[in-house]
Amino acid sequence: MIDAEAGFDQEIDRRGTFASKWEKYRGTDILPFWVADMDFAAPPFILRAVEARLRHGILGYTETPDDLVTAFQNWLQRRHGWTVPTQWLVWLPGVVPGLNLAAKAVAATGGSILIPTPVYHPFLRVPAHADQASIKVQLARSHTRWEMDFDALGEACGRDTRLFLLSNPQNPTGRAYTLSELTALADFCLEHDLYLCSDEIHCDLVLDENTSHIPIASLSPEIAQRTISLYAANKTYNIPGLGCAVAVIPNAKLRANFLGAREGLVHGIGPRAFAASAAAFADTSQWLPELLEYLRGNRQRLQQLVGKRMTPVEATYLAWIDLRDLSIDNPGGYLESYGLGLSDGLIFGGPGYVRFNFACPRALMERGLQRFEHALNAGHEEGRGD
Repeated sequence: MIDAEAGFDQEIDRRGTFASKWEKYRGTDILPFWVADMDFAAPPFILRAVEARLRHGILGYTETPDDLVTAFQNWLQRRHGWTVPTQWLVWLPGVVPGLNLAAKAVAATGGSILIPTPVYHPFLRVPAHADQASIKVQLARSHTRWEMDFDALGEACGRDTRLFLLSNPQNPTGRAYTLSELTALADFCLEHDLYLCSDEIHCDLVLDENTSHIPIASLSPEIAQRTISLYAANKTYNIPGLGCAVAVIPNAKLRANFLGAREGLVHGIGPRAFAASAAAFADTSQWLPELLEYLRGNRQRLQQLVGKRMTPVEATYLAWIDLRDLSIDNPGGYLESYGLGLSDGLIFGGPGYVRFNFACPRALMERGLQRFEHALNAGHEEGRGD
């Protein structure tokens, strides 16, 4: 049972529910901080919306509800200052299908896709699914943050490159790109005749109080005509098991290509997912501000432990942590030996790093940090670190 008084501090036993996050380490003492779902209950107003839909008793094929469309449009304007008409919207069961459909919508024979790395690992599989070549360009790490290297991107971009895949806020580095960075990217795409697919699923999880999310397609009509923007409430409200996402595609021809690519390949969205997402986009309660404040506390504790190994997390609940000084071939496996389940950076295009999901109750976080500290200290004692 959910204890409303406990709030984000409540530890909910997910064992026995076939939760992917916990099933990976079933039968072990390893604490999971890997896959990007939160160990918090979904907010009560979403649970009530799903329960109300279930009471109807029939869960058949369902068209996109008008209240969901309106809630999404109002949310995008209210929170991110972008007004979009209904005809620009294409509803999907998830953001990852949207990435792949975007690639198919603009694919050219012998074409290629430009991807800054490290990045959420399904990005790296998109080119092969669309019979395109993959061009991976490393983000440049400054002292305090990861940035796009436009010189390297320009050198890598070929005449057959058709698409740029963007993660903003960036997974796994936690960047929330600034207006100047996004303007530079928009100019880059226009200069190189690129379409842009922007995964903005973490846009409401901005932790830096001096930062705000900017939809890149809102910058100008020119970049809007070349952009597919992907949104979902799943990460913010911890409802990834109720898949519902939306692509915002202003360009009518590009939208038609996207819809054509979707035909026969992507299934519809269920009524429970529609109900949950409508409630999420309509939310104006204090639940999200309280979540963000709680995540800031967990972020601070993690930063205190790992120090400069981790650049500041401006957005998301994911930290990108540098363990290269330990000279470990398999840092994910090394940490598992200390009872800690993190995502190994290799799958994101960042060998030697790990990704730490800190969206969990404080007591669970503290147990994980104790194990992490033990693993780091052991690595130094064995002469692996400085």
